[in-house]
Amino acid sequence: MTKEEILKKYFGYSEFREGQEELIDGILKKRDTVGILPTSSGKSLCFQIPALMFSGITLVISPLISLMRDQVISLNEVGIHAAFLNSSLTQGQYYKALDNMKKGQYKIVYVAPERLLTDSFMQAVLEVEISMLSVDEAHCISQWGQDFRPSYLKIIDFLDRLPTRPVVSAFTATATKTVREDVISLLRLSEPNIIITGFDRKNLSFSVIHAKDRYQITSGYVREHIEECGIIYCLTRKTVEEVTEKLQKEGISVTRYHAGLSDAERKQNQDEFIYEQKRVMVATNAFGMGIDKSNVRYVIHYNMPKNIESYYQEAGRAGRDGLPSECILLYGGQDVVTNQFFIDKQQTMADEMDSSMLEEVKERERERLRKMTFYCFTNDCLRQYILNYFGEQAPVYCGNCLNCLTKFEDVDITDIAINLIGCVKTSHQRYGIVMIIDTVHGSANTKIQRCRMDENPYYGTLKGIQIHRLRQIVNYLILKDYLTLTNDEYPILKLSGQSESILLQEEPIIMKVAKEREQAQIKKEKKSGKSKSVAAVLDESGEELFEKLRALRMVISKKEKVPPYLVFSDKTLVQMSAIKPKTKEEMLGVSGVGEAKYQKYGEQFLKAIQD
Repeated sequence: MTKEEILKKYFGYSEFREGQEELIDGILKKRDTVGILPTSSGKSLCFQIPALMFSGITLVISPLISLMRDQVISLNEVGIHAAFLNSSLTQGQYYKALDNMKKGQYKIVYVAPERLLTDSFMQAVLEVEISMLSVDEAHCISQWGQDFRPSYLKIIDFLDRLPTRPVVSAFTATATKTVREDVISLLRLSEPNIIITGFDRKNLSFSVIHAKDRYQITSGYVREHIEECGIIYCLTRKTVEEVTEKLQKEGISVTRYHAGLSDAERKQNQDEFIYEQKRVMVATNAFGMGIDKSNVRYVIHYNMPKNIESYYQEAGRAGRDGLPSECILLYGGQDVVTNQFFIDKQQTMADEMDSSMLEEVKERERERLRKMTFYCFTNDCLRQYILNYFGEQAPVYCGNCLNCLTKFEDVDITDIAINLIGCVKTSHQRYGIVMIIDTVHGSANTKIQRCRMDENPYYGTLKGIQIHRLRQIVNYLILKDYLTLTNDEYPILKLSGQSESILLQEEPIIMKVAKEREQAQIKKEKKSGKSKSVAAVLDESGEELFEKLRALRMVISKKEKVPPYLVFSDKTLVQMSAIKPKTKEEMLGVSGVGEAKYQKYGEQFLKAIQD
């Protein structure tokens, strides 16, 4: 079969998305390949389709059990035999899977990096033809990546032990230039075909809210979107528990996920969310990588994450089907302190790195935290900020983020800036943001008195300005390089090359300030009880049909014991509701309906549409 025939027969798509065909063609020509494609752009197809066309087996290195399981279920659903090898299998299941692999029963085998160099696995792979080794979530191999996994460094040792080096392909959604270079170097890719389609997810809207009452905003939003699936990310296990308990008391269909739960409970809660027995998942960042649930309509960050990479990856779990979805970040000053604490106490990889390497990783994490904080304070386009961070040029106005939809006014902050910079200079650049703000605000706390900052000439000069506004202005001054912040364990404010020009009043400093930034600014044009994403593309009769098809999908999901979105995605149901196919041929023309899916479910959906 050709790649086009495989795309249609197994996956139900009539044409490739941007970048897919170029990546597949490169791999089929036996070229090492790097694919940087945003979440939901179909990275998996780029190695799955060549895998079906190669004579031998494709090994896919994957970092999480949930990721492997989801991918394998999805492949088996469309009629492709695949398996995974990881610690979730019993010894008997593991050796049975190895035996089946040696017999050629699988074209694609997912494997955890920790398994690569085990004697049993090495012995098995030496008995089969390995056509390709594909590294999923490839950023994990780089110390500059947000999910660095030392076990990924074993991949090259594994390749060196194979009698013939296979084609090597690497894929990720979030990788800066430095991470890309690391991936190429550490995997020793030979003149790789590099395809970067861009990082933009146009169907996602972005909002940052400086929240006085995070829970009130969160519960209000969840209640207004009661029929939709969403994820609420929290920084700590304690916050996960508190938010979950409060939502449960309000009658919300909610579950939780964090590392403090038993393996059995985590799996059960994750399955309840995936199978839509519970609509809302409250979780730490332990949840989500590789979760392909396509109909998550919103992601709320209850706290600010530690870096832009993590934020964009987590926020990107919304709207994987391409329908409009929302990403909301609720910011509070304590988030910076909590993230700084996590960085300083970082022990996850301490056993696998020497002290100097660990300190280097921590320093990079502090720099990332700074840039994450700037995101929460910028008044410019949020989408532009994210895309620029990943090295991609973007328009200054996207029209689909809270900043672009907020009315701003220009405010002259020159006098405030002079006082803040003057305080940094006269205190000999020895203190951090909190001390400088407390000083100019006239705080009488013991630390101010102990350091004799109450004798500083700028003490109390800005006592009439609210603390949160002073912090906003300090962050703006850092963002615009009027001040710098060190990457030490306890960051210190320092003067920059531009500081003196402000003290000499050589130029005014104008800052955009929102006229109003309240909870009401989160879009609320949703129809009661109906999905906003669906309402945006269907008329009333189409919406009714969509709800009926969604109910049928849930019945099939329970009967077949597969997640609803693996029966058909929301996007496929929307297209069915718009086209209203009457025949098999028309149904096969719907995006996402392949031959295997039609054989399993097509007649039931045709009947529902006819009824």
